[in-house]
Amino acid sequence: MAVHILHHGWCFDGAASAALFAAFDRQRHGPRACRYIPKDHRPGDPYDPADFDADDVASVDFRYSQHPRLAWYFDHHASAFQLPGDREHFLADTSGQKFHDPTAGSCAGYIARLVRERFACDLSAHEELIRWAEIIDSAAFPDPRMPVELTEPALLLMTFVESNHDLELGERFIRDLLGHPLPVLAAADYVQRLLRPRLEQNRHDIRLIAEASVLDGDVLHYSLIDQPVRAYNKFIPYYHHPRVRYVVALTRGPDRRIKLTAGYNPWLPRDAREHSMAALLEPYGGGGHPYVAGCTFPADDEDRAVAVQRAIAAVLRGNHAARASAAVSPA
Repeated sequence: MAVHILHHGWCFDGAASAALFAAFDRQRHGPRACRYIPKDHRPGDPYDPADFDADDVASVDFRYSQHPRLAWYFDHHASAFQLPGDREHFLADTSGQKFHDPTAGSCAGYIARLVRERFACDLSAHEELIRWAEIIDSAAFPDPRMPVELTEPALLLMTFVESNHDLELGERFIRDLLGHPLPVLAAADYVQRLLRPRLEQNRHDIRLIAEASVLDGDVLHYSLIDQPVRAYNKFIPYYHHPRVRYVVALTRGPDRRIKLTAGYNPWLPRDAREHSMAALLEPYGGGGHPYVAGCTFPADDEDRAVAVQRAIAAVLRGNHAARASAAVSPA
């Protein structure tokens, strides 16, 4: 039987969640052919019909779907229910196989706890993977140096996930998360081949983001849409400006789509955050958490992406006049 595991793409917690669901599925059913399909936020329905062409379909660490073939669902994003009827459909489900908790630190940790409590499934063999997914997705680092200088094996793997766009390699990586200790996987040849140039690029990006950043009050913004497509380390702005409150960034993602990311400084008091990043970006087809969220625009829609960035930054500064003049209607 074929199993499709749909997961938040280019995200360490998404990859870890997909791996843990596969381990859970194996304990329940024995070995089955799993296909891991990364998903990214976009306006409207982010799923494709082929995603559900399998005997069993699970979605983890990503938005909800009302598709009748979605059998399993685990998520912790505040933006899980975006299309009309999503929340009502989820609440009406009686399968006992769909779960959502926006207070969970990571989806991987949430899956591990739920399957232990509800299905007597022990995933403690993957305790280190779960621990690091919690740290990474909740940004529970002691300071900005750790996620920027990237010396821990798990942070090297985080960088690999965020940078890799080879779908077959991504599937291999998720399978390997279950079979190898994190330091061993971080040293694997195929991981290192991608990491070596990426780590060199990270050193360049530390300088590049310092030069591109504009600090306006307690909001920092920058645009790198004139740069080549690659994943940028989202913690670099805090490395340079440890006390800045919010960061709003534009970069290029897969297929040169423009990605807008908004975040609250994870090293400031959590109860001092005035805005939900997920709520700010949901009108533009985005999603995420109260503390960090993202949305995307077509590759050639630069003017609109810049206008939305300005509008979001104005809201975060509390500048309502600027917000009104820069307001952009959702697609």
